[in-house]
This record gives sequence, structure tokens and C-alpha cells, in this order.
Amino acid sequence: MDMQKGFKLKQLAGVSALALFACGAAQADTWRYAHEEYEGDVQDVFAHKFKEYIEDNSAHQLQIYRFGELGESDDIMEQTQAGILNFVNQSPGFTGALIPEAQIFFIPYLMPTDMKDVVSFFRESDAINEKFPKLYAEKGLKLLKMYPEGEFVVTLDEPITTPEELKNKKVRVMTNPLLSETYSAFGATPTPLPWGEVYGALQTNMIQGQENPIFWIESGGLYEVSPNLIFTGHGWFTTAMMANQDFYNGLSDQDKQLVQKASDYAFEQTIEHIDGLAERALEKITSSSDEVTVTRLNEEQIAAFRARAPQVEAKFIEMTGERGQELLNTFKEDLEKVTN
Repeated sequence: MDMQKGFKLKQLAGVSALALFACGAAQADTWRYAHEEYEGDVQDVFAHKFKEYIEDNSAHQLQIYRFGELGESDDIMEQTQAGILNFVNQSPGFTGALIPEAQIFFIPYLMPTDMKDVVSFFRESDAINEKFPKLYAEKGLKLLKMYPEGEFVVTLDEPITTPEELKNKKVRVMTNPLLSETYSAFGATPTPLPWGEVYGALQTNMIQGQENPIFWIESGGLYEVSPNLIFTGHGWFTTAMMANQDFYNGLSDQDKQLVQKASDYAFEQTIEHIDGLAERALEKITSSSDEVTVTRLNEEQIAAFRARAPQVEAKFIEMTGERGQELLNTFKEDLEKVTN
């Protein structure tokens, strides 16, 4: 049996086992939670802090599934909507196909780059804490927490400093129409790929680049096959933790409060974890490879990329209509409060 077939069988077996419990999910003492990352990565830290609080403050247990154990991002979302999973952590990069307004995080240069401002925004934003939960609820999901993971960093087959240098370069994007628009605006050729195919596609030059937070570039070994790191300052990777709505609604008031408090606890613990994480990850990368280059765009160079952002914003409004415009207005008002 080759490794790929073995992985598929293991994945199917895991899903089948979970399905046996789907009918009684709301009453189960063992809750099931899947996320998109590897052991020790940011989503894994959040999941384990959530688990810690749940198990320290109740008789419930939490089973965590990491990337690949139950499939890719789309798979675990489908399993959550079906009630097979109780909780899921998925970034708007994938949720954007389900909830178009979630793509707002991929409008370049909308988010600040200063971590203090970013964290304040997630804590205080009406867009995050009032509007997004209603949008997720329409899709059968109870949004429990949105949180930042790290600044986007682009990796390429060579260093670049201008949009013109991105011409004809295939850059992997998540399956997200607005992210494709962003890289088209930047001058590249956006190429949607599931995460499991990215390393091999970079290695074989099927694609020439991708974007991710620096900790994920280190954790996934992407720098080994895409060694030129470019800090463009165009945004932060955001993710969201949610529950199956029917499962959540079926909980007792005490358990609902428990879940909310566990989400708040995991958020605060994760914010502590990401403080300095990017610097530590970059140090690991540069000490592991002599081929890595690090390019930090200056303000003049950033201005050339920023000038292309309005067309992405216009595309967002075209895709989401009046609701998207209203959300964008609130988003900007919230950001102005924390950055001024």
C-alpha cells in the first residue's frame, strides 16, 4: 500500500468512526474539534487551551484532530455542518466560498501591521463581534472567536520589490476568489491549490510562490523549496473558531457559558503565544538554510502595491453587495478607533 492510499484509508476510517457518533453529538460527553494546522502551530495552541479550560471546568472531554487526520479544510467544514464534528477552526481563506463577506480579510492593506493594533481590533471590533456571528449563523455555524495568527509573508523563487517583478509568476492562493483578485492586482498569476499540494508544487516549479504567516512557512518547511521571503505588509492571517449551530443550541445554559469562557481563555492564551512567534520562526528559518533571503519592502515600495488595493476593494463590493459595503464601512470605522 503506498503512503497516499494509506492516508486516504486512514482518513476515511476516521470520518466513519466519527459518523457513528453524529446523531448524539449534542448530548456527547466527548466533543470533537478539528483545525487546519500541525502540532504546536497557532490553531493547535488555541485548540489545546480550549480543551484545557473545558476539561478543567467540566466533566466533558475534547478530542482534537489536526490537519490531514480528517481531510483538508473543506472536509472538516463539511463534517462540522453535518454535525459529525462539534467544533472547527477554519480561516476565512476557505470559509470565503461559504460566507463571501469573510473574504474582507483579503483586501490588501486594510489591516494594520502593528500587533498591538491588530489585537485591539479583534477584541473591540463591532464587525468582528457583532456582524460576523450573524453571517456565520446563516450557514449553521456558531462563531465563537476570530483571532489573528500572524502577518502575511510571501515566498518566491527569487526576491522581488515591485509588482512588475511578479508578472507571470504563479502564486498559490487558497480557494478564495478575492485572494485571487489580490494577486492578480499585484501582477501575479493566482493559482488555487489545497494545502496538501503546495510543497510539491513549489518543489517542481508548478508554482513560483505562496503566502502564509512566517510560523507556518517554518513549520511546513516551505522555505526549503521557496527560500525568498518578502515582507509586503499587506495583511494578517486571520482564523475563526466555531461550533455546529444545532449542537451549540442544544447545550445547557451552563455548557454554553463554559464554551464561551473556554473560547475567551483560548483567545488570550493564543495572543500571548503569537507575541514574538514570527521573530522566533524567522530565526529558525535563517539558521536552518543559507539559501534564504529576507526582503522587507520600504514605504516607497509598499506604496506601489498599496496603489493596487482599491480594485480588490471594488471587487469585494461587487461580490458581496450592500451587506459587504456595510461590513466594510464598519470594519474601517473599527480600525480607525484602534489605530488613532
